[in-house]
Amino acid sequence: MHLIGPDHLSLETIAAIVRDNLPLALSDEARLRLRRCRSYLDDKLQHDHALFYGINTGFGSLCNIRISDADIEQLQHNLLVSHAAGMGDPVPPEVVRLMLLLKIQSLCYGFSAVREEVVERLVDFFNAGISPVVLEHGSLGASGDLAPLAHLSLPLAGIGEVWYEGRRQRADVVLQLFGWEPLAFRAKEALALLNGTQFSTAYAVWCLLESRRLTGLADLNAAIGYDAFDCRTAPLDERIHRIRPHAGQLAVAENLREWLAGSAIAAREKTSVQDPYSFRCVPQVHGASRDALVHVEQMVLTEINSVTDNPNVFPDGDTILSGGNFHAQPVALPLDYLALALSEFGSIAERRIYQLIGGQRGLPAFLTENPGLHSGMMIAQYTAAAIASQNKSLCTPASADSIVSCNGQEDHVSMAANAATKARRVVLNLERLLAIEFMVAMQALDFRLPLRSSPRIEAIREQYREVVPRLTDDRVLSADMERTREWLGNVNIT
Repeated sequence: MHLIGPDHLSLETIAAIVRDNLPLALSDEARLRLRRCRSYLDDKLQHDHALFYGINTGFGSLCNIRISDADIEQLQHNLLVSHAAGMGDPVPPEVVRLMLLLKIQSLCYGFSAVREEVVERLVDFFNAGISPVVLEHGSLGASGDLAPLAHLSLPLAGIGEVWYEGRRQRADVVLQLFGWEPLAFRAKEALALLNGTQFSTAYAVWCLLESRRLTGLADLNAAIGYDAFDCRTAPLDERIHRIRPHAGQLAVAENLREWLAGSAIAAREKTSVQDPYSFRCVPQVHGASRDALVHVEQMVLTEINSVTDNPNVFPDGDTILSGGNFHAQPVALPLDYLALALSEFGSIAERRIYQLIGGQRGLPAFLTENPGLHSGMMIAQYTAAAIASQNKSLCTPASADSIVSCNGQEDHVSMAANAATKARRVVLNLERLLAIEFMVAMQALDFRLPLRSSPRIEAIREQYREVVPRLTDDRVLSADMERTREWLGNVNIT
């Protein structure tokens, strides 16, 4: 079990929660903070007749309209249903679970004045494997991810739909299965649920977790490619990288040296004086992207351990402050940077594929023993090129855009949600690209036999060939590529 409290979430903790399906529970400190903040707000509303945004006023450009005490619960209900205006494809349930986790964490810092019961219901959903149906389009990444978070919150009130036991079902029906009454939201509660950056940050967390696996695979692919293309290992020499000591560059060079340790192919005399950049500059290219991901991770970690709703309630200071912590600019820029960094892994991978099928360095054209009759790996490179090109298009920054909304009240927005969904597509595309490269590099490496690569790479080749046999006669490559992708996603490559 993972206790939600004031301690910060790390990506390692989130990965463990997701991987091991750990249930959540509220710590004593979290409960205390929730109760104290809610009690303060209730007392404040009873004795203070000032206007507090979204608590006893309208929303957005309607912020100067006072709402009577008798209508405050109706105000929260109206906010919830009116803002559930999303469209498009459903957000993947694994991302929705991250949204639930991050929303629970943010509320438990105790600056949002949400009742303990509301947060408990979010925890119940998470632990029961209930994922609200959230639609992809609707957030501008400012004033919070309003539409997606409204869809996330609807089922708490018995409205909308959820994914449960692999099926899309009505929320009220699922609540009845568990004997749960729909919640009615009190002052500020629906607003606190809808304000926030948890849609964008959930995507960012998902992308970063996937990136850890894919960056390691990219280094492995490059190492296999070094031997498959009969490259010199001099560009990996530590002395080169010590005089330009970017952390990512140093790490990638070391990774490739370790992968190639003991390779008979790497050790033999070479005929070419230098190798193409897509091989020779792997430490520099992969390394720069790794360093970018480190920066993105730092930004995202700050965001997921922050309070991002509005207004913020400070019981100890007897203050309710309206600000802009819901603005997702700190997420939008890193998400665009993340997409660009990951796209570069795919861009250079496609170039290595191109070199390997080109009939150079003693390899047959298109890596087939009978080119002409057989096309071999020819069209695998086409597919890789198409995917790499799409990723380049997806790297157009969403954060450079802004559209005025809400009668001019929200006159600068981050578009973090668009950056988030784009980044996920880049991650999925990169996974496909690296699978193609792995398949092609292994085919090329087979033509180096009886010379062998390193023991580690040879062990991986032996496992892989049990799943995808060497290509001799032409066959449907799409099936090979998909089996490769699935195998790489399940095998522990170390």
